[in-house]
Amino acid sequence: MRPVGEVTRGTTNANRLRRMDIWLARRFGRVLRTAEVPLVVDLGYGAAPVTTVELHRRLSRARADIRVVGLEIEPDRVALGEAVARPPGLLFRRGGFELAGLRPLIVRAANVLRQYPEDAVAGAWDLVTGSLAPGGVLVDGTCDELGRLGAWAVVDRAGPRTLTLAADLSTLERPASFAERLPKALIHRNTPGERVHSVLSALDDAWRDAAGFAVFGPRDRWRRAVAASGLPVLEPPARWRDGVITVPWDAVAPGR
Repeated sequence: MRPVGEVTRGTTNANRLRRMDIWLARRFGRVLRTAEVPLVVDLGYGAAPVTTVELHRRLSRARADIRVVGLEIEPDRVALGEAVARPPGLLFRRGGFELAGLRPLIVRAANVLRQYPEDAVAGAWDLVTGSLAPGGVLVDGTCDELGRLGAWAVVDRAGPRTLTLAADLSTLERPASFAERLPKALIHRNTPGERVHSVLSALDDAWRDAAGFAVFGPRDRWRRAVAASGLPVLEPPARWRDGVITVPWDAVAPGR
């Protein structure tokens, strides 16, 4: 099967996707533990397989017999992945949005669609989600080079479901910075009148108003800002201090 897609720039760093991995393990840990075939695909892992190895290690805490397959279009990248020391259940193959014929429960596509035009997103989402196992999801996201700031969408066969924002609160200057790391489906929509702009503006205003609580640390300031923003956050308040919040896609969906 010929891979569908384009070779990405491939830049990556160790621990760049740590926040996304931890969120994945927490959000889908039960799904993985009860799945008949716990298969996860890391789509477009880049010039080095380090983040795929990390994904396998982190998800294996949820289920020891997890299977993670790293997919890349460039054959040399696949060969490099196959050459590293690998635990059982970690594989590398050549493939793209068609998923090399696999039927995974979860597909992580980090910093992949960011390099595509906006009008290519819907087709890529449809191609990936059409190959998922029943109840499967695509996690399409972007983060900065060190993984301190990121955002990702969860997409299933019916379409996008949620948007998650994640930050290292010790380095967060203001929530408006998330605009630079929005998934491709939203990054060009951060303009007045669009829902995602309203969400980031509300969070940014609340962060500014909570400046007086910075003396208690960035986690306390963030927690108070999230509470004051009025956003429909899906995580319970006890988890807001982690710097990761999720909202329904309807809250950020692009206007027509």
